[in-house]
Amino acid sequence: MVSFDEISHDWLIAHIPLDKAILRGWLKAGYLHNHVLHSTEAGTPQGGIISPTLMNMTLDGLERMLQEKYHSGRKNSLNVNIVRHADDFVITGVTREALTDVVRPTVEQFLAERGLSLSPEKTRIAHIDDGFEFLGMNVRKYGGKLLIKPARANVQRFLRKLRQTVKVGAPMRQDQLIRKLNPLLRGWANYYRHVVSKHTFQAVGHAVWQCLWNWAKRRHPNKGTGWARRKYFRTVGAQHWVFGTETSATLYSGEPELLKLYDIAGTRIRRHRKLKATANPFDPLWERYFEDRLGLAMLDSLKGRKQLIRLWLDQARSCPVCQQMITKSSGWRLYHVIRKIDGGKDTPGNLVMLHPECRRNVRALGLSVVKPARSDGL
Repeated sequence: MVSFDEISHDWLIAHIPLDKAILRGWLKAGYLHNHVLHSTEAGTPQGGIISPTLMNMTLDGLERMLQEKYHSGRKNSLNVNIVRHADDFVITGVTREALTDVVRPTVEQFLAERGLSLSPEKTRIAHIDDGFEFLGMNVRKYGGKLLIKPARANVQRFLRKLRQTVKVGAPMRQDQLIRKLNPLLRGWANYYRHVVSKHTFQAVGHAVWQCLWNWAKRRHPNKGTGWARRKYFRTVGAQHWVFGTETSATLYSGEPELLKLYDIAGTRIRRHRKLKATANPFDPLWERYFEDRLGLAMLDSLKGRKQLIRLWLDQARSCPVCQQMITKSSGWRLYHVIRKIDGGKDTPGNLVMLHPECRRNVRALGLSVVKPARSDGL
């Protein structure tokens, strides 16, 4: 991790493509603490709206520099690769000595030119078999197989937060507590659902159940366990011990709507689809690539699948180019009526579904596609 407390203002003003007077004003604005104005002669203002952009632009070029010097295609290559997220990065190489004696001094020189330095507390060199933590993940090889899991410290920190929420929620109604917990559980699960998290999700789910069971028994110390279970837990389909309660809202059937705790153990694992490094959303040649990614992303969510079904039904289940039916066997691809580079949006009003071959022909011949009127006449 890089420390930005001493970043060089002179370097920023000389290299960042921004109005120099405005940039200098941002950097020299200072900060207010306990009603005292402190000057900023170095570093970027913490919490400043421009700071993340300046940070990323300052580190831009590190990956390119390492590839040019130590790329795997070069003779006597050190096989160096880098993964960076904001000011956190991981650099891999063939040996510890190569990283310590060659790569690290090169990185430190790159940073020093910008007034930066590596954080001593968070910089370490480790063997992949011992593993390391990055962005809340534990990255490690087990018997030669790379597995990325939620870091144990992050799991424990999350459970402490959940238990504290339940503790504070002792006087709350059950529906209020569920509404407090669900965003925490869903957000944490969505962050870790792209890595090896199934067993972790199950363990967290069990810990949450145990915490809520204790919460339910403490609220009614004079009641039996059977009574507490019937009051606070439900059976939904094949699932037992679902923490939930009926609300005042009703379903179409007239039955009361059941508000239930998010089932973190049931979170589906979906592997991350890496974005191609050369992909450019402003280049017409990449329009089809981003349309395919959009279609896959929509398939990954309930809301997205509903939108796809609505698109399919609105165009009478057929392709507006060839007028033939779109089926599972024929396949489909999304197409922007107005291209993204021309200001089009990823909204249903600007999307149609075409056969893969029809989309290729439309792109190759430069044809235009008119979004069909809804099949229900609306």
